[in-house]
Amino acid sequence: MAVLPLLLCLLPLAPASSPPQLATPSPCPRRCRCQTQSLPLSVLCPGAGLLFVPPSLDRRAAELRLADNFIAAVRRRDLANMTGLLHLSLSRNTIRHVAAGAFADLRALRALHLDGNRLTSLGEGQLRGLVNLRHLILSNNQLAALAAGALDDCAETLEDLDLSYNNLEQLPWEALGRLGNVNTLGLDHNLLASVPAGAFSRLHKLARLDMTSNRLTTIPPDPLFSRLPLLARPRGSPASALVLAFGGNPLHCNCELVWLRRLAREDDLEACASPPALGGRYFWAVGEEEFVCEPPVVTHRSPPLAVPAGRPAALRCRAVGDPEPHVRWVSPQGRLLGNSSRARAFPNGTLELLVTEPGDGGTFTCIAANAAGEATAAVELTVGPPPPQLANSTSCDPPRDGDPDVLTPPSAASASASAKAADTGPPTDRGVQVTEHGATAALVQWPDQQPIPGIRMYQIQYNSSADDILVYRMISADSRSFLLTDLASGRTYDLCVLAVYEDSTTGLTATRPVGCARFSTEPALRPCGAPQAPFLGGTMIIALGGVIVASVLVFIFVLLMRYKVHGGQPPGKAKAAAPVSSVCSQTNGATPALSAPEPSAPRAHTVVQLDCEPWGPSHEPTGP
Repeated sequence: MAVLPLLLCLLPLAPASSPPQLATPSPCPRRCRCQTQSLPLSVLCPGAGLLFVPPSLDRRAAELRLADNFIAAVRRRDLANMTGLLHLSLSRNTIRHVAAGAFADLRALRALHLDGNRLTSLGEGQLRGLVNLRHLILSNNQLAALAAGALDDCAETLEDLDLSYNNLEQLPWEALGRLGNVNTLGLDHNLLASVPAGAFSRLHKLARLDMTSNRLTTIPPDPLFSRLPLLARPRGSPASALVLAFGGNPLHCNCELVWLRRLAREDDLEACASPPALGGRYFWAVGEEEFVCEPPVVTHRSPPLAVPAGRPAALRCRAVGDPEPHVRWVSPQGRLLGNSSRARAFPNGTLELLVTEPGDGGTFTCIAANAAGEATAAVELTVGPPPPQLANSTSCDPPRDGDPDVLTPPSAASASASAKAADTGPPTDRGVQVTEHGATAALVQWPDQQPIPGIRMYQIQYNSSADDILVYRMISADSRSFLLTDLASGRTYDLCVLAVYEDSTTGLTATRPVGCARFSTEPALRPCGAPQAPFLGGTMIIALGGVIVASVLVFIFVLLMRYKVHGGQPPGKAKAAAPVSSVCSQTNGATPALSAPEPSAPRAHTVVQLDCEPWGPSHEPTGP
């Protein structure tokens, strides 16, 4: 009991505990101004000539301004552990790269300014962790691509999104439609050529939409536009009004824009670019009755076609109208045709059947439709029996220009050859199959790859036994087959299919093999009519050579006959032969009268003296 009073006496002697103090602040970066004496803390470094984010930042800062510097990249460690940061400005730098997860620790951030930089794309991981972001400014960059998941973490909190003055041709409209709290959306001064219908229908809080100076020719009706009054200027507009700006676009003023013309506006700044009759006129000055469309008219269609089974067939249909008609095809069985393993539909109205079958024959219907109506046209297709194949590997079916090789199922012989080849090469994977192949073409098929998430595309790699060069083909992620049309006949090919996907762990693009196969192409088939062209050319050459030889022989024969007629002398010297005869006669003692010599007689006389008598001093001429 005596101990207790002793302890009570000693208590007043214990030193009083000091009040908690703030941690020692980090030194302020050079050329920056720091407010660290009171909360909230701020670091201000505008125009400080910084080349990178200062490493000595106070991690407790609530405001960080790094605008007007020369920062080229934002690394993962630059902003680590800054969990209390509310405002970050990186405007007007030279940023080209933002590392994935660079803002992952900034969970309290409200405003991020990245305008005036050199960003070309924004991926899914670069804005990860910004769960409380309200203002995102990305204007005046070089953005050409925006990933569909780039705004996922801030989709529910974002109120202001500025993508103006970039190079965007496409946008992830489905992702933008999930921004339920956005008030201002800036899409002006980009390269947008179209906006899907209903793209803004779920943006119930949208107050300002700017699509000025794009490439829009039309604006589809949207429930948001019809529900709210539209005003061009924010001044004087009620709080619930939607401010819509779409000037500077090449608007095509036809019936598709009547809905917009009927809305009340306060200005007349927008103008029509087409059709020619309305080009240059103010949009709001054009009467509703002038916004007209023209129904489609089919101007060209393929004539009746007849092809043998196994060959491709191209059905063509062209139509004109305002707006431009969209062409669809219906099979003889009444099914709507599109892209598949056996058919391809092109935007220009062409339907290509890659491999025809006997059941494909019939009447195909081309349907051209636009906002003003539709037009139809019928194309007859007849599929005959396959062309015969002779024992000497020739085909009597004449070839047609532009026809690809005929695809045939692998025969027993080719299957046996492929099995033998597989003994010395990589085994054939059951997941990848070459179901049909010919001399220069093969159809490759593979199963759906459900276990691999985030597949971006498929890659086909193949090379032949006689060529070491590896050929690559990129195929869209929704395809399960591909037709190879650049193969060489009579060769064995090794082929592999790979799935290209994004690795969720590293965030990098990776590949995973789907399977491999080995197959052999058929020997080339030589058409029966093919030798006619070389044969005709050789015959013409032989005939022309014979004519030339005959002409030369006739010319030589004529020269010989003329030579004999003139006594063995050339025709040019026939007149000089007379003096020769007279001189020889004088030498033999005859006294015939000499004829008067021609001007060239002295030369001929001298020649005769040499020919008839030996030359000597006693025979020198005594006079001329």
